[in-house]
Amino acid sequence: MPAQPPPMAANPSKPQPTALTVHQASRQLEIAFDDGAHFHIPFELMRVYSPSAEVRGHGPGQEVLQTGKRLVTIDAIEPVGHYAVQPRFSDGHESGIFSWEYLYQLGAEQAELWARYEQRLAEAGADRDAPMATKAGGGACASH
Repeated sequence: MPAQPPPMAANPSKPQPTALTVHQASRQLEIAFDDGAHFHIPFELMRVYSPSAEVRGHGPGQEVLQTGKRLVTIDAIEPVGHYAVQPRFSDGHESGIFSWEYLYQLGAEQAELWARYEQRLAEAGADRDAPMATKAGGGACASH
């Protein structure tokens, strides 16, 4: 599902997107930037590195290791001002706001981010495809 990013205010210090396409079959977000960079970012990578409090926590050491996201898709994606998009993932997660700068970082650092994710899984004795453990009690950052 192709989506055009909203018009950008000129900012020569930060690359701006020129095209954004959600590829459901390959489960990747394709994004091109005005500096010539072009990335295919897997939905799973976006989901496990969502910039939301649900994933990152509210401070250092509060990150929540995400599992069971290999087959996640993006059901919808909405612009947020002139600086970001907010995807709604098929697992109900919709609180992450992905700035253009953060999407550029995810695209440019994919190999390192995958390695870090796999290391965190190994350290936790977790399986990438295991369902997420449910938390008792819930809270303000519970998934939707």
